[in-house]
Amino acid sequence: MSDDRYLTFALGKGRLANKTMELFEKIGITCEEMEDKSSRKLIFVNEELKLRFFLSKGPDVPTYVEYGAADIGIVGRDTILEENRNVYEVLDLGYGKCRMCVCGPASARELLQHHERIRVASKYPNIARDYFYDKKHQTVDIIKLNGSVELGPLVELSDVIVDIVETGSTLKENGLEVLEEVCPLSARMIVNPVSMQMETERIKDLVNRLRRQLSA
Repeated sequence: MSDDRYLTFALGKGRLANKTMELFEKIGITCEEMEDKSSRKLIFVNEELKLRFFLSKGPDVPTYVEYGAADIGIVGRDTILEENRNVYEVLDLGYGKCRMCVCGPASARELLQHHERIRVASKYPNIARDYFYDKKHQTVDIIKLNGSVELGPLVELSDVIVDIVETGSTLKENGLEVLEEVCPLSARMIVNPVSMQMETERIKDLVNRLRRQLSA
């Protein structure tokens, strides 16, 4: 472990950060400063282990990691795919499991079979574009939404949506269903390529300890 350099982690805010710190605690990595929920600090430090942590919105995590503001990031695979940053994905942490799916009314299933031009609403335009253009070879009009994408087909803005599905209950309540699965999702650890070269031993050691803990 290098004596002078801190290893910096960018964590996606909320449940993801909480689950990550629970996991880290099991391998002996803690940060007392983060336990103070009233703290207005933006950067939390463990001086003894030479580690720094900061919380950010999920979509910003790969950006911090790509540009070296963080050595390591913890974020959902949906964000990694959507942001498409120059980072190494080194570990599937296994929590936050869900699926990215094409959803819509049952009647839209037919539209997906015949490669006709359809409208797709999504918070994830890059993932939607990659799926329809590169995997299905279907030409689509992609409409970016930031709120409840389930509204898309209901108000006839779109034929289908591409979105994260956990239980599917919101879909069912609105007369929609999963039509196709795009990919499975979960929390992942990503690393800055330069950090991987500079701090190979520390990062590999961390990944190995986490991997052993996850398979225990």
